[in-house]
Amino acid sequence: MKILLVGSGGREHALAWKLSQSVQCDELFCAPGNAGIAQCATIVDIAESQIGTLVEFAKTNQIDLVVVGPEAPLVAGLADRLADENIPVFGPSQMAAQLEGSKGFMKRLCTKYNIPTAAYGEFSEIETATTFIKENGAPIVVKADGLAAGKGVIIAQTIEEAIDAAQGMLSSSDFGVAGEKIIIEEFMDGEELSFFALTDGHSVLPLTSAQDHKRAFDGDKGPNTGGMGAYSPAHMFSDELEEKIMETIIMPTVNGMKEDDCPFSGVLYAGIMIVDGIPKLLEYNARFGDPECQPIMMRLQADLVEVLYQAARGNLESVVDDVSWSNDTAMCVVMATNGYPSNYPKNTPINGLEDAPQGEDICIFHAGTAKDENDQIVSTGGRVLGITARANSTKEAQSKAYNTISHIHWPDGFCRKDIGWRAIAAENDSAPHRKIV
Repeated sequence: MKILLVGSGGREHALAWKLSQSVQCDELFCAPGNAGIAQCATIVDIAESQIGTLVEFAKTNQIDLVVVGPEAPLVAGLADRLADENIPVFGPSQMAAQLEGSKGFMKRLCTKYNIPTAAYGEFSEIETATTFIKENGAPIVVKADGLAAGKGVIIAQTIEEAIDAAQGMLSSSDFGVAGEKIIIEEFMDGEELSFFALTDGHSVLPLTSAQDHKRAFDGDKGPNTGGMGAYSPAHMFSDELEEKIMETIIMPTVNGMKEDDCPFSGVLYAGIMIVDGIPKLLEYNARFGDPECQPIMMRLQADLVEVLYQAARGNLESVVDDVSWSNDTAMCVVMATNGYPSNYPKNTPINGLEDAPQGEDICIFHAGTAKDENDQIVSTGGRVLGITARANSTKEAQSKAYNTISHIHWPDGFCRKDIGWRAIAAENDSAPHRKIV
């Protein structure tokens, strides 16, 4: 098969790494890719926003399967355009991608189909938003309705902070058009995990869980980011919890979307808050997470090409029994550019990658990288590398990941030193947070 992967981040490198292992993968293209993806795919110089050009490339090159990594081209309708050309595509339609593209859409679906989630209000004017905030008090959560690269959520500790957040979003100064409408919802006190499932619009294949680390700095401090690290499976995950999530959240979503003549085909990534043992939906993403995808791909025991191809063709049920998971824990530690998630320099040199240990259980996935005119790897984004390791325990996976990082020389980068701390505390039966490394 000839496969086109769309995207350029760490998620796409992990997908490319796994897709390229399939015996069915004759040729793998990636648009626009990055310096790491170039090691396992042919790079195509087409931006993910160039929908028409991507479709034309798929037609001209007789692509058998398109795998869409990021959310923006899905919300822009790439899957619809490919389907119009009878090209199999893994990813939801533009209408179904509203599950991620509009938090209001997602919350209304939850209300209609009794899916447990936080109580909320939807606002486009600061006056009504302010009244709602004052009536409900703090802490309270303010969200941009549209796509904001994983950073459009503010957990306000005071009423004043919440009003400022709402004002910043609605004025379009903080998140542009993504914040022209906002969701304000109750703060749910619990522990968060990510849960993933595949669906072709009718059949559903539960995958696995992960736990992300959104804050920029150790101890879960600092601003929200797109994710500074993740591990899989989440330490509190169990068969019983999976059954609850599937029964109360995933299946009602799939069935509800189908009932509303808006079937969802692709990967459902549910952000879940566990409140007193009960899973409640925080939000949906319409694609694999980043950095969650990296450890998930390292644990997956299946032919990813076959699984995604059958999902794209509406035949997911045929591969349900072919998917299994390593019992190991896998962990991804993100190396980001100093200053992220605010302003940061670009084109800073990264050395030592060739000296860092890599193999079946250790991979360095590239996110924001390129090669300069001297063939030097340089940074091109905020999150730049995802060092991912697999081992028998979270502690051992963590040790492998940070040992690999110690070989990388990048003065302009930083990483959190405590990825996986909740799982390690649970393994040690120790509740209080402490710095692990």
